[in-house]
Amino acid sequence: MQLRSFIKLMSVGALAAALSVTSVSASAAPKTIRLGYVEWDSCVAATNITKAVLEKAGYKVQTMAVSAALMFEGLANDDLDAIMCAWLPTTHADYYAKTKDRVVNLGSNMARADLGLAVPDYVNFKTIPDLAKASVSKEIGGRIVGIDPGAGLMRLTEKVIEHYKLPEKLVDGTDATMTAVLADAIRQHKPVVVTSWQPHWMWSTWKLRYLQDPDDVYGKPDHIDTLVRKGLKAADPKATAILGAIQIDGADRGAVMAADRKEGANPSKDAAQWVVEHPKRVAKWLAAPAG
Repeated sequence: MQLRSFIKLMSVGALAAALSVTSVSASAAPKTIRLGYVEWDSCVAATNITKAVLEKAGYKVQTMAVSAALMFEGLANDDLDAIMCAWLPTTHADYYAKTKDRVVNLGSNMARADLGLAVPDYVNFKTIPDLAKASVSKEIGGRIVGIDPGAGLMRLTEKVIEHYKLPEKLVDGTDATMTAVLADAIRQHKPVVVTSWQPHWMWSTWKLRYLQDPDDVYGKPDHIDTLVRKGLKAADPKATAILGAIQIDGADRGAVMAADRKEGANPSKDAAQWVVEHPKRVAKWLAAPAG
């Protein structure tokens, strides 16, 4: 054999061996699942529970906090693999309408989710139309305290204000600033109106009620759905099956949200602890058949 041919064969063999090692290393490395979420306490809890479940299945999980609009667009553009916080058919209707042809809905992970305008139970007005009265508007300082401006709940509340011709200004902020205003008003026993939803820890912390919405502008209660990018099932049927099997009810979210509110809490660790404490349910999710 000529020296040049021998060297060529050795090079081919070395390359094949290198590719073989690379292939083994790649297959041994955990696959990464990217979860997007909005920074609502219930969404944070559900996303971290999902993260802990997928990690138990051997996946590496990245969680990304984004706005509601970017959560849907990121999924539709394959920048995210899944979201656990699609409030449908009402709250996120606009975002879903723009992206539904580019995502896959795996079904609900929570069957019922309410939203509306909440008040402490000691206030003397009962309905949303009552907010149009000058005396009531003065009581609450002419404002409705909201959350992040891109949230579906805020868009719905703007429609509510227009429909009932309310004089109040919708003040945007965050979940944290809204609950801080609510807590301060309750401490002083003052009237306040905030945008709210369930599940949320505020309902187990204070005595609250929704203002009645006689024209049903907020619509019927939503369900919370799991959405994945369109190519995920083909790329990873097992991860898709696990994501589709996960069900997290209000009590489960509430338990994790309560733990998250403690001083020095770590939401990821709180969710991981919940997974440890619910082995039978988690095992059922992990055993979901990949279709």
